[in-house]
Amino acid sequence: MPITFRKSIRILPGVRLNINKRSWSITSGGGKGPRHTTSSTGRRTTSMDLPGPFGWRRTTTKRRGR
Repeated sequence: MPITFRKSIRILPGVRLNINKRSWSITSGGGKGPRHTTSSTGRRTTSMDLPGPFGWRRTTTKRRGR
């Protein structure tokens, strides 16, 4: 089993700083509303828990210029 590094730090109520071996991200929101995550790699994710075993997620990645 590989060893991984992941750390989540609560900065403010509803805001977390997530750090792993390759990047970092900031997550805000949650609770009963949507959760927004922005990563240092350019990925933006919006997700929301729905009733039952359902969930919704939309991920966008910024394109690199030529």
